[in-house]
Amino acid sequence: MAKFIHEAARNMSQLCRKAVRIDVRWSILSRTSIIRRFFRFIWDRILVCSMGKTARYRRLSRRGSFSLPEGIEAGLGLDESSETCSGYDSDSDLVTLKISLLGDCQIGKTSFLIKYVGDEQEKTSLQMAGLNLMDKTLSVQGARISFNIWDVGGDQRSLDQVPIACKDAVAILFMFDLTSRSTLNSVIGWYSQARKWNQTAIPVLIGTKFDDFVRLPPDLQWTIVTQARAYAKVMKATLFFSSATHNINVNKIFKFIMAKLFNLPWTVERNLTAGEPIIDF
Repeated sequence: MAKFIHEAARNMSQLCRKAVRIDVRWSILSRTSIIRRFFRFIWDRILVCSMGKTARYRRLSRRGSFSLPEGIEAGLGLDESSETCSGYDSDSDLVTLKISLLGDCQIGKTSFLIKYVGDEQEKTSLQMAGLNLMDKTLSVQGARISFNIWDVGGDQRSLDQVPIACKDAVAILFMFDLTSRSTLNSVIGWYSQARKWNQTAIPVLIGTKFDDFVRLPPDLQWTIVTQARAYAKVMKATLFFSSATHNINVNKIFKFIMAKLFNLPWTVERNLTAGEPIIDF
């Protein structure tokens, strides 16, 4: 009996040691990822300061000088069921796409982003004054795509972060609260600031909190829809109404961006039906 107890205790001790080692490895891996993103941020900041406002940035395009790793392009399909998320990938075949989020405070940018990247990735986000960085890596039918998303705070102090956030971004999401026309009016200002630093990124105009928007009087809804469509036309942007609470058009927006970047034969359907989430282009 004593021998049995001794053997069980020894096995339990070994199991605990293995669990501790796994926990330590995961902790180191998580910290390494955060440190890597921090130094990437510092490097980008140095580049912006050295280049000045006259710098021009190329759009990431299948037709341009950018090329996907061999064999990855054929595997790029946009069937939602084929997507999986993985963390801390560093293989050479990983394609990283930088995306910026701009808009006023309290409009739901961060909620929108967390809904897309997931709670676990949000825990490893890199937060600085006026800036929040999150990553999401997707495996899409054999292709590995990493979205590096820069969420700029919406106050005046955050304007200093616009250059670093927009530099080399392949897409810029201009966001507003569908229940607040003042945040929609601010979009043009955000657009003007962003275009000083990046002339080629795909513009996407996003109205958040659609679930609250549908409770507004129909005449006010129509006014906001009309104004948002007019702004999107001026910006040459695709317009999406979304809801992070009900996951309306959140994933679809990023699928749309991927399709635009790589000229993939996948398009959203235009929807201008009153009372439904608008998609206009």
